Amino acid sequence: MKRTYHGSCHCKAVTFEADIDLKNGTEKCNCTFCWKQRMWNAGQLEPNDFRILTGSDHLSDYSKSSDCGEVHHRFCSKCGIATHSHGRIDSMGGDFITVHLAALDDLPSAELIDAPLHFMDGLHDNWQSPPSDTRHL
Repeated sequence: MKRTYHGSCHCKAVTFEADIDLKNGTEKCNCTFCWKQRMWNAGQLEPNDFRILTGSDHLSDYSKSSDCGEVHHRFCSKCGIATHSHGRIDSMGGDFITVHLAALDDLPSAELIDAPLHFMDGLHDNWQSPPSDTRHL
C-alpha cells in the first residue's frame, strides 16, 4: 500500500513528498554514478507519485544520455544533496522517477529494513539482473 513520505535536501531548501509502496521494494545499482553516491532508491514511481513542494528553483541537474536511455539526477544547488532522479530507459520500462531513500525525512528504519531490496547490474546495462556480487553495494 502506498504511503506519502516527506523528504528534503540537507539545508531544507528543496522539499518534496512521494507516494511509495515499499512492499514493491527498493533498489541499489552498481553503475558508476550509483556506486559513487552509494545510492539506495525507491524506484519506478508514477509521475503523479512525486511532488516538489518547495525549492524547485534550487534543483540542479546532472544528466547523462546513452544508447540505453537518459537519466537526470537532481540535487540541491545550495547543499549538494541528491533528492531524486528521473528519465527514460526503455529496457527498464520507459519513463521513471526514483527517490533517494536517504532524503526521506520520515522513513522509519524498520520500514526500510523490512522492504525488499533489488539489485541492478547497471554497470553492464543489465537492469533486470543483479550483479554477480552485491556485498559492496
